[in-house]
Amino acid sequence: MDIRARRTDTVRAVGTLSLVAGFVISLLSMPSDAEWLRPHILAAFLILTGLGLRIEAAIADRKP
Repeated sequence: MDIRARRTDTVRAVGTLSLVAGFVISLLSMPSDAEWLRPHILAAFLILTGLGLRIEAAIADRKP
């Protein structure tokens, strides 16, 4: 396995983990009555980061 494929797989896995963590935080903080937005901001940051990493991995995987 070459270095680029290994890096792409790692970035894809970290992106997926970030997406899952963001969605879990979002789902767990929905029913709470907390008025502060910190969990939702963290969840949005993790979801956007995960999407970006997944897109980066897809673009890097396409290049020959």
